[in-house]
Amino acid sequence: MSPAGASRPSPQRRAGRGTPGRARAWATRAPLLPALVFLVAVTQLPFVATLVISLFDWNSLAPDERSFAGLGNYGSVFTDASLRDSVVTTVLLTATVVIVSVVLGLLLALLLDRKFRGRGFVRTLLITPFLLVPVSAALLWKHALYNPEYGLLNGGWAWFTGLFGDSAPGQPDWISDMPLMAVEASLVWQWTPFMMLILLAGLQSRPAEMMEAARLDGATAWQMFRYLTLPHLRRYLELGILLGSIYIVQNFDAVFTLTSGGLGTANLPYTIYQTFYQAHEYGLASAAGVVVVIGTIVIATFALRVVSSLFSEEASRA
Repeated sequence: MSPAGASRPSPQRRAGRGTPGRARAWATRAPLLPALVFLVAVTQLPFVATLVISLFDWNSLAPDERSFAGLGNYGSVFTDASLRDSVVTTVLLTATVVIVSVVLGLLLALLLDRKFRGRGFVRTLLITPFLLVPVSAALLWKHALYNPEYGLLNGGWAWFTGLFGDSAPGQPDWISDMPLMAVEASLVWQWTPFMMLILLAGLQSRPAEMMEAARLDGATAWQMFRYLTLPHLRRYLELGILLGSIYIVQNFDAVFTLTSGGLGTANLPYTIYQTFYQAHEYGLASAAGVVVVIGTIVIATFALRVVSSLFSEEASRA
């Protein structure tokens, strides 16, 4: 109950009292508006245009025959043999690269979690592949390693077979003999440091008291890894797998540079490139691109949930 004679503030006065707060809120948000407008103009408007184009039967070689196709292009994406094969190739490529890079990244993270002389230098060397431009990394593998005449792999193969008395060893053509594996090896080399950094951050966030208590209780190294380290790394493993899947699904550079999509290595991004720039089927290529974006958004949603759960766990621990 308000005291007698006390007057309540009028609605105009209450609205005026909240105005400075709103002004301050808009003043803090105003510097972000140009970035937001730029982001919408660069990402959202092209996606809307792609979505509209995907609804048309549009071949640039016959512009006068353009017609509205509805969802027909999306039906072609899931029924066309080449696109279906590219989806299977994309799944195989992504799963192989992610699984192998996560396993190797975990082994390297366990190594770097130990203290030894030169650890900083070794860490710098190990993260170098991830810092390279993807096209440069693919060119490095194509010419310096895979080349059948002067590549390092064939040089090492010749030296190894020479130890057994074979004076004229065969020179395998790595890209022609095992094309998909050649692409996978170059991507594993490039993405293992990324997984290593994520898992190393997880290893270094383990509670030292818990590890020391387990050690004093007589737990072996394998028991500590299985029952303490691995459960603690679950969120970091999920994050690495999700982020790696997002990037590798969209990979175009390695396939284009190493094999040009031949020999059964054409993944979905490369098939979209062929459909758009070589077959000039704008509608079909746009529909395939929308499918890729939707799939990436689904994976990114799970990644954001994992990241938010990591932040909430760190906040509760602090």
